[in-house]
Amino acid sequence: MKLGTRRERLRLRHTFRIARGAEDVSEVVVAEVESGGIRGVGEASPSEYYGETPESVEEALGGIADWLSDRNPEHFRHVLDDARERLGKARAALCALDLALLDWNGRKLGLPLHRILGLDPGRVPKTSFTIGIDSIPRMVEKLREAGDWPIIKVKLGTPEDLEIVRALRKETAAIFRVDANCGWTAAETIEKSRELAGLGVELIEQPLPPERLGDMERVRRESALPVFADENAVVPEDVPALAGKFHGINIKLVKCGGILPAIRMVHIARTLGLRVMFGCMIESSIGCTAAAQLGPLADHMDIDGPLLIANDPYQGLEYLKGEVRLPSGPGLGVERVS
Repeated sequence: MKLGTRRERLRLRHTFRIARGAEDVSEVVVAEVESGGIRGVGEASPSEYYGETPESVEEALGGIADWLSDRNPEHFRHVLDDARERLGKARAALCALDLALLDWNGRKLGLPLHRILGLDPGRVPKTSFTIGIDSIPRMVEKLREAGDWPIIKVKLGTPEDLEIVRALRKETAAIFRVDANCGWTAAETIEKSRELAGLGVELIEQPLPPERLGDMERVRRESALPVFADENAVVPEDVPALAGKFHGINIKLVKCGGILPAIRMVHIARTLGLRVMFGCMIESSIGCTAAAQLGPLADHMDIDGPLLIANDPYQGLEYLKGEVRLPSGPGLGVERVS
């Protein structure tokens, strides 16, 4: 099996700002495995917040390329278990390899991944569309550009959080979800949750910094809205500690290491009575189509990455007013278009 990588520079339609930073371009790493004339493709959109960069992903994957050369991609579970040991905390690199191997196997079998996993593509929940932090007039303008999208995710963590949601609510009857990206305190979350509930907000994502996990028991108990973990829910081993502190978790393939760890996170969450959301970074149709293949396992979806960029090099999942339609092709079902 041969492994190669390349970078793609994804240009944002608008500057994407959250509570801890902003970006105009997202650089992702695409991994490609080839064996027997079949190619499988995967993607990593690494985040410095989790200690990874495009350079570190390329270095990590380059470091296992020789080792992979005599491995059989059909034995992907064993390959990925061994790769996880070799890659350590390089989970974005593991994600790119995980996606590429599962794509390869789907193409080898001639079946979409959701069929291999026994999932009904008609059960993928609608996805939200994200409005990044900006001036209130600009956020209103972005909302208008989104049209009649049924679920809107609003990035918060500013001194004007409630004013932002009030202004956006005047423009649409859509369901709102808000994401503070660790920007609030416990008392602030509880207080804001009451007005946000009255403004048609469905849930709050990661209100506190992950190191404030101990405060989340009180937040969960007193919040007027469900709270979902993101930065606290990175890998399967994180999930047990979140029971009783959150109502649900946001799983991102690039955080946890790909599709197989994500499925483990789903099973652990369900066992503990936690709801499940699949999310994304700024990534192309490779990463978001992979997450969409697991969509039937989720309660909520937030996989709008391709909608936020102007130069998606790939085609895969399709969007129709929030509905997510999976491609019919084998594996992930993505094809390069540019």
